[in-house]
Amino acid sequence: MPELYTASDITRISGAAGADATREHGRSPFRKDYGRLLHAPSFRRLQGKTQLFPGTESDFFRNRLTHSLEVAQIAGGIAQRLNASNAQDYQIDLDLVQFAGLAHDLGHPPFGHNGERALDELMREFGGFESNAQTLHILAQVERKIVLDRDGVRRDDCGLDLCYRTLASILKYDHAIAFVRPAEADIDKGYYASEASLVETVKVALSQGHSGQFKTLECQLMELADDIAYSTYDLEDSMHAGFVTPLTLIDSLINDEGICATVLRKTNRSLLQNSYESVSFAELCEAAAGIFGDTGFGNGCSGAPDASELLKAALAGVQCFTVDRNLSTNGKWRTRFTAERIGELIGSVEFVCNESHPAFSTVRLTRDALIQVEILKHLNFELVIRSPRLAVVEYRGKDIVRDIFKALHGSNGSLLPNDWKGRYRLATNVSGAAACRVICDFVAGMTDRYAVEFHSAIAGEGASIFRPL
Repeated sequence: MPELYTASDITRISGAAGADATREHGRSPFRKDYGRLLHAPSFRRLQGKTQLFPGTESDFFRNRLTHSLEVAQIAGGIAQRLNASNAQDYQIDLDLVQFAGLAHDLGHPPFGHNGERALDELMREFGGFESNAQTLHILAQVERKIVLDRDGVRRDDCGLDLCYRTLASILKYDHAIAFVRPAEADIDKGYYASEASLVETVKVALSQGHSGQFKTLECQLMELADDIAYSTYDLEDSMHAGFVTPLTLIDSLINDEGICATVLRKTNRSLLQNSYESVSFAELCEAAAGIFGDTGFGNGCSGAPDASELLKAALAGVQCFTVDRNLSTNGKWRTRFTAERIGELIGSVEFVCNESHPAFSTVRLTRDALIQVEILKHLNFELVIRSPRLAVVEYRGKDIVRDIFKALHGSNGSLLPNDWKGRYRLATNVSGAAACRVICDFVAGMTDRYAVEFHSAIAGEGASIFRPL
């Protein structure tokens, strides 16, 4: 069987050989990449970007940074389990898997989905905006690290100068976004034209004759971990915030035709992508109830075998209410619930080896686990993210992002901080599109709070001129 990692995997953007890292206290090339990410400004700024609920509301809620840490841990846990189970004849590199978990959300702009929509609308004629594409763009270009290329020449145009296999670990969509798109077009998932040449180089170096979908094993592990974390920990935050309870989730699935149709359609789409049989409405509802089954949901009549049918029904209702109340109001119960779910889902990952191209082996959740994950993902989106209370926050954020971009563009970059002005001047010598991309990169890198402060300053809302932008 071919090796999981080859010499081509550790070639860097600059052309330098990643193997040089072995001379630095025994660090592997992927461990070196992990360190570069951990110390990068774009990674630190994730602490100021909203995951689900604005950080200004409570210190309890997760932000993009804590979410990324959890994804990295889950991805590493899955890889460790696969390595220990001898499911494959090689060891998956944990540093590389955890890098993918830490980096996967780097490209998210302030204010979540609406911030992304605002930037994409502004950039439709200049290459678009999409958070996954922005992640690759940040790692390959926006971050500025001085490195030596293969000829010993100092360069600062290689991003973090990562290994090819490291870059591939966050390449979720093998698709180049069109440079110009219609005004009404949806957000296009892929990579920017500015990274097209690099992506092609990475694919040629890593494919080794593989002709199927280009998605590495590490990237798949990161995606699984992201889905597990999103469906479990965002649910915990939503219950803590009082937005949902187990009963309201199941009630909406059973009694809201619109939500049920959406969850059923999206779940079946995911099942199809993983080569599983589709799920029916009845099975979907049963799976939703099963999510809370280990906490006693629906098991309330076991202590009264001789009770009347009416009493049994009442006891079952009381038991459901008790579980619903405990998970909604008791942090210890929620922690137990989420910890058990994470463990169960990590144990539900299946490995399918690609013997000719191990780098493109497949990992996936079992069908039952996948259905439960999809239910929680889509219910949380419909009931929480699209709720009026969060919609107001995101709508306001969209206006802020749009106003900042237009002000920076209208000032010909004069409002940019000094270190970004240099980039803007160089970009204007290339094209107007390149200049817009610099502005887009600057705005996308803002934290939520910084965006609000910047917007206040340009709107003349009392910000001091002595406070630096």
